[in-house]
Amino acid sequence: MSVFEEPNTALLPTGFIDLLQHEAEAEARGIELVMEVFAAHGYERVRPPLMEFETSLLHGAGQALAEQTFRLMDPDSRRMMALRPDMTTQIARIAATRLADSPRPLRLSYAGSCVLVGAPGREGERQITQAGIELIGVDSAEADAEVVLVAAEALERLGIAHVSFDLSYPALVQQVVDELGLVPSSRAQLMHALDRKDAAAVATLGGAAAPVLNAMLDAAGPADTALAALAGLTLSSAARVLADRLAAVATTIAARSPGIRLTVDPVEFRGWQYHTGVCVTVFARDQREELGRGGRYLAHESEPACGLTLRPEVLLRAARPIELRPRVYVPAGVDVARAAACRAQGYATVAGLAPVGDVRAEARRLGCRHLLLPDDLVTL
Repeated sequence: MSVFEEPNTALLPTGFIDLLQHEAEAEARGIELVMEVFAAHGYERVRPPLMEFETSLLHGAGQALAEQTFRLMDPDSRRMMALRPDMTTQIARIAATRLADSPRPLRLSYAGSCVLVGAPGREGERQITQAGIELIGVDSAEADAEVVLVAAEALERLGIAHVSFDLSYPALVQQVVDELGLVPSSRAQLMHALDRKDAAAVATLGGAAAPVLNAMLDAAGPADTALAALAGLTLSSAARVLADRLAAVATTIAARSPGIRLTVDPVEFRGWQYHTGVCVTVFARDQREELGRGGRYLAHESEPACGLTLRPEVLLRAARPIELRPRVYVPAGVDVARAAACRAQGYATVAGLAPVGDVRAEARRLGCRHLLLPDDLVTL
């Protein structure tokens, strides 16, 4: 653009969008429905800031988010600040500092926007919305199961059908590989082959662990069959502990919610930057994007925690349409008490600011499906 041209003020940077009336309202209503479910299970809402000092935001597990983080200089302190790309590590900071003396387990929920550097192929995702829960201070299969079950209830509340929860344990496959004692370059090649689910390359690179690793690749699928396959593998005692924990989490979830759809992928480890235990990814049929993800990690490097973060903008594409308030046009001069009664019944009233000749036409022009007359409420 030439310096002499007027700027196009409607133009936004890649990855940032305006949500207009119905979209913004639907997102807000959807988030509140989810947060109501979280609150009903004892998760108390907190609101961390959008921006923090870089040294705080990227402390501990936050280091894994460094490449996704926008940075800028604080003009007051002259220190580097960072926009949060994810809210989980902020919740961990709050738990370890301001809520350090609160009784455990600590149940917290949150919702808000995050800004991140777009990853290759996903440059359009630079401002995202998150809504999630964190269960801090206890390390057990029951805690891992709880966050999945609460999220499942929230998705059901939104009317999202055909939801599945894919469980994985990144540390399990890493443990099996580490036991081979490979040099870094060979280990990287093997992990790349596992990531691509390349059984032939795994057979070549996996050495003595190749049969086990390929069996783990083949095990991916419905939880019952996957866990049965894992149970039949010959694993070291350290790897067996991890496999048993994965089975315990899946068994607990299925026992509490027999109808839930669970799958297990023992070799999925991509994208789990700071997680240390069982992880979960949420999908829905006919939706290309994941609805959410989460898992077990160490809060502020020391305290056991698990959580799950949902993506509201993705949820609403999979959910039944959010019902917005029906709009009622209230012509100038109509009793304000009658308009208040309409609002109490769930309507949104649009007040006429001056008399008009055709109130019906004015109501339609303003997008109202109803008209409040002095003696009646009529549907247009």
